[in-house]
Amino acid sequence: MDVLVEGLLWFAAASAGVMAGVYFTFSAFAMRSFAALGEEAGARAMQSINRVILQSSFLPLFMLSSLVCAALVVLALLGLAGAATVEVLVGAAVYVVGMFVVTAAGNVPLNNRLDAADPASAEGRAVWADYLRRWTRLNHLRTVACTLSCVLLVRALVLI
Repeated sequence: MDVLVEGLLWFAAASAGVMAGVYFTFSAFAMRSFAALGEEAGARAMQSINRVILQSSFLPLFMLSSLVCAALVVLALLGLAGAATVEVLVGAAVYVVGMFVVTAAGNVPLNNRLDAADPASAEGRAVWADYLRRWTRLNHLRTVACTLSCVLLVRALVLI
């Protein structure tokens, strides 16, 4: 069981780091760049990203890392994470809630709303303005959650 937990931890820590980097990119400069393009161009750029990302390696990593972290939560609750139980439990739970749940409950519905909008219309511009503000805030949360998760999961690796 120790080998399984350690393997899952390595994958989860690396995945959390990668996802933190992806989300940091959007928080640090991508969303501001889209805003600078103007309403229609910015909205169309984000619509394109939201369509392309579903066909990229992002989605399998998103799903698999979420499943691995959910499994780590269960293993920690069962007492199978040894000396790193707290770090595993908190690090994996922060990832599941702060990355997966926030994305599924917040970012994805906003993405769907933006995708259905015509950026050239007044309504589409209003959707984009709301999207830009709300989606970016949620993305900041995902960035922090993934970063914290990565730190805690790396700490767990040090402790096991």
